[in-house]
Amino acid sequence: MNKFNVDRLNVICASDRNELGKISARHVSDVIINLLEIKDELRIIFAAAPSQNEFLKELTAYSKIDWSRITAFHMDEYIGLPKDSTQLFSKYLEQNIFSKVNFKKVNIINPQVSNIEIECERYEKLLKEQPIDIVCMGIGENGHIAFNDPPVADFNDEKFVKVVELDKPCKEQQVNDGCFNNINEVPSNAITLTVPALMSGNLLAVIVPGKRKAEAVKNTLRGEISTKCPASILRTHPGAYLYIDKESAGML
Repeated sequence: MNKFNVDRLNVICASDRNELGKISARHVSDVIINLLEIKDELRIIFAAAPSQNEFLKELTAYSKIDWSRITAFHMDEYIGLPKDSTQLFSKYLEQNIFSKVNFKKVNIINPQVSNIEIECERYEKLLKEQPIDIVCMGIGENGHIAFNDPPVADFNDEKFVKVVELDKPCKEQQVNDGCFNNINEVPSNAITLTVPALMSGNLLAVIVPGKRKAEAVKNTLRGEISTKCPASILRTHPGAYLYIDKESAGML
């Protein structure tokens, strides 16, 4: 394991994605346990993507975490899929964490409502009720965080939740991840937490394994801080930790 810093961002490089999952989950679980010694309740946002598989598997195995004192949120959601679609991010999180531990409450983005803007306002209000303690997230192949792709990312967004149009590289990643058979199946729009919403978390645990993320990791760490690579903003956060493996670090 190798550790270094880029600006304020803490970077931890593991040998492979299994070690990455263990290291990141151990860190997040330690933070949760320590925070619960001084706080009655915690609020955590989770991302839904194959990049999170190992992390979530390890995190849910920690028996010392009192999940009944934690409220969970999910980070983004497709618009236009049937409510029983297995490709919904809420379904991924239900399968990989929400059904495995006993949360106090789970807040889900509902893309099935008739008025999406009202749903965004509802979810934003929930997020702002209390500070967010931890954000568990990834980085997309185009450098996106949540669904803040380069064309729509705004570091100074006035909203915490908004509707966005997915760009082509983002759609291609969903196919690459095996979530859809082809790009035409990927929805064109989604509801996402904005960059300021993600950056409001006190701890950001950013889990990014795999060689397909190598260019995004390079741009995040070595490029300018710009919406051309939305993840570059992580370098300004004092509590952000980027977990990569040898493959995703391959272009550094």
